[in-house]
Order: sequence, then structure tokens, then C-alpha cells
Amino acid sequence: MQVSVETTSNIERRMTIGVPAQEIDQAVQKRLQETARTVRLNGFRPGKVPMSVVKRRFGDSVRQEIVGEVMRDNYIKALQEQDINPAGWPKFEPKTMEEGKDLEFVAIFEVLPEIELGDLSKISVEKLTSEITDKDVDNMIDNLRRQQATMKEVGRKSKNKDVLTIDFKGSIDGEEFEGGSAEGHRLTLGSGQMIPGFEKAIVGGKAGEDLEIEVTFPEDYHNEDLAGKPAKFEIKIHKVEEPQLPEMDAEFFKKFGIDAEDEAAFREEVKKNMERELKQAVSNKVKNDVVDGLLETTELDIPAALVDQEIDRLRQDAVQRFGGQVDFQQLPKEIFQEQAERRVKTGLLFQEVVKKNDLKADPAKVDEKIQEIASTYEQPEEVVAHFNSNPEQKSQIESSVLEDAVVDHVLEQADVKEKKVKYEEAVQAGQPQR
Repeated sequence: MQVSVETTSNIERRMTIGVPAQEIDQAVQKRLQETARTVRLNGFRPGKVPMSVVKRRFGDSVRQEIVGEVMRDNYIKALQEQDINPAGWPKFEPKTMEEGKDLEFVAIFEVLPEIELGDLSKISVEKLTSEITDKDVDNMIDNLRRQQATMKEVGRKSKNKDVLTIDFKGSIDGEEFEGGSAEGHRLTLGSGQMIPGFEKAIVGGKAGEDLEIEVTFPEDYHNEDLAGKPAKFEIKIHKVEEPQLPEMDAEFFKKFGIDAEDEAAFREEVKKNMERELKQAVSNKVKNDVVDGLLETTELDIPAALVDQEIDRLRQDAVQRFGGQVDFQQLPKEIFQEQAERRVKTGLLFQEVVKKNDLKADPAKVDEKIQEIASTYEQPEEVVAHFNSNPEQKSQIESSVLEDAVVDHVLEQADVKEKKVKYEEAVQAGQPQR
């Protein structure tokens, strides 16, 4: 086997491989002999078909099959000889494959990029700090009660937190626009579900009323065709409903998995959950800033094969979120492209930080994280035992701890500034980037 490797870009390689004709011909002959022993053809007894007939009938297809196997096997062997780690499967291009001639083919594939990390001191990280106030706990409990609320239709004027059933039709300069109309839409006033000004303008409206309001789309609205433009909405209010909040009793507490004797104990458990959520949000925000900084300070080419693999994972996740109601192939790859590229780049950069600094997952921190997860369950000792007896599950925790180690390493060199914010702002800012 003769091998030559050409570097066509930072991440692409062209490997030319030559295989002696004798190796191909012998493999083809052996496969034809095996075929002759098992093939059934009209006019011949099983195992008695002449080799000339077998070769004439199956020779081309057998040769093509053998060439494919030889290209695959010799490609893998060549990678090992050349000490090359590919990123994904190659594209094979046969150059010569005639009978009696040496096989020569080209394997075009991508490799992991060589990464030169940027200056970590140029990375800016905003670390949020926050405290959970009694008002924050009150708001959280109010939200929990509204999740379990029943609705009572009322004839009065609507107010914030009422639920309205409406039809609406929007227009700009007298022309209706896509996505600007709906019928039977349920809207909670004050929820911020609609564009700024919409909900405020219909507060006070009653069932049976027709309204016309004027609002302006935000300058940063996701649809650029509508951003910054004034619009009119014709609105018909069909129904106004007032939430009937449940009593703060043991039955209500259990709906959230909390076994509390009274409201004070329930508040304490809610606050503990909020503290965990806040801690995770602050951590997520720091990690997002670290990732952004690494991406901004390091130039990085990424193999298309890795991006395609990540897109497939994201599409599969989306199918599961839709409860399997959407066909995998119905989800265009393009809508996941940017997210997949970010994930692949992040993974490669984190791997490079780990490799260059010989970072490890601290066993004590792995145990600490397992204990933290277990503390949210009714039988924490069973959860701990599950992780410790399940290597695959535990490896996921180890990977998470190693990611934390990467973040901590970057923070030691980055420009970190603290900013005090309210609880809701901290939680919102810490939403993980998909």
C-alpha cells in the first residue's frame, strides 16, 4: 500500500492510496468462488454453476463491492500509519479500478483544527450578584398559584392578570401583514406576550367590545420588515376571565412536590429552590460570557462533518420536544446551523483549554455535584447510589465538572466585573444558550 497526504486547508486533507492489483484480484476471485457455491441459476444444480458463468453474471458487481471494502479498510490502515485523527467519514474518489491494474483512490476528509488560543486576559466577564427578597418569594408563590388557578368569567372591565379571549387583526399603512391576526387568542394582561403597548391599550376593555389601537413595533423586533413600524390593530373582546387562586394548603403544596405543614414551611422550600435557580443562572451567565470571549479571541475553522453531526443531534432533540409529532426530515438543517457551529466551536475550544493546562475533573467536586442533584429528590441516597453505580451517568457529571474547571481557569485570567441585579434579571440573564 502506497500513501501520500496533501494538506488542502487547515482542516481538509487529500490522501492518495495505492493498492496492488493482485490484492484486489485475489479478493474478487475468492468472493466469486463463494458466490459460485451458493448461487442458484436456472439450468444449473446448486454449487455446479461454472466459474465463467458466475464471473460473467456477477463479476462487475462483486468487483465494485470488493473495491469499496478495500478502499475502506486501506483508508483506516493508512490513518493509523500516518497517525491522523479524522473528523467524520471521508469521500472516496477512485482514480483507477480496472481489472489487472493497481487500484488508486483519493480519500478526502477533514481533521480537527490546530488551535492557538487567544489572549484570555482580553475576555470580559460580567458576574451577576443578587439577593432573594421577600417580595421575590411573594411573586414566585403568586406565579405558582396562578399556574393552578381556575377561571371565572366576569362582566366588569378587564385589569392586569385577567385572561382575555380576543380576535385581532393588524395592519401597517392599511395593509395586513403575515402573523398579525388571530382568532380566539387567549391573552393574560400584563404578561408581556404581545408587543409593547398592546396589552396596556386594552386594559379596561369589556367582553363584547370592539377596540382599535395603535402601537409601534420595537426597533429590535425579530422580523426586520416590521421593526420600528407603527401598526393598527382591530380587536374584538369575546370574554374576560378572572383567575381564582387556590388556597395555600397542604393539597396545593403537594402539587409542587413539597411536603409542608404550613405556609411558612412552604415559603422556605420555595426560597431554597429559588436559591438553587439563582446559583445556576449566575453560573450560566458566567459560562456564556466565557464562551463568547473564547470565540471572539480565537480564530477557528471547524469541520463540516462535526457540524452536521451536531445538527442531527439538535434535530433529534427538537423531534423529542415535539413529542415525536414532527418528522426528522421536515426540520431544515439551516435553522440549526448557527447553534450547531457554536456548540462545535465551544467543544473544541474547551478541549484545547483542558489539553494545554492538563485539567482534570476533581473527584470531590464530582461527588459534590451529585449530592447537589440528589438533594432535590425525596430519596437522595438512592440518587447518589444510582450515579455511583452507573458509569455512563457519572461520566456526564464528570464532563460537567471538567467544563466548570475550564471556566474557572479562564476566569483566573479574564477581566471579571461584578454587577448587582434583581433576582428576576439575574435568572433571565442566566438562561442557557442552546
